[in-house]
Amino acid sequence: MVVGAAILRQGRVLAARRTAPASAAGRWEFPGGKVEPGETEAGSLVREVAEELGVRVRVDGWLDGEQPIGDRYVLRVGLAALDDGEPSPTEHDLVRWLGPDDLDDVDWLDPDRPFLVELSRVLNRLAE
Repeated sequence: MVVGAAILRQGRVLAARRTAPASAAGRWEFPGGKVEPGETEAGSLVREVAEELGVRVRVDGWLDGEQPIGDRYVLRVGLAALDDGEPSPTEHDLVRWLGPDDLDDVDWLDPDRPFLVELSRVLNRLAE
């Protein structure tokens, strides 16, 4: 299992641009990573975001469904809120806060794309 964080703030979501591997470099994703043995999905998400962005988040829920990543993994995306810190990428070269109308402005990795429709609805609800 792989988990990604849709970190929400002020009606926007954080997107992170990958630098590796070469096939993913320059494309955007929800930060996160593999769930380690003995970890919950939420615990893994909190750990991965701390490692990748230097911030503490809390997981408030999950977007529907999961998407395959290759033959070995599936991706789930959690809705998260910043509890402490300002994102500073260590494994990515750039982060951007995207509103619901900006989600198509970046080249998302294929497994992340199916989550954008529901995420757009979440962001639009937050803006109301």
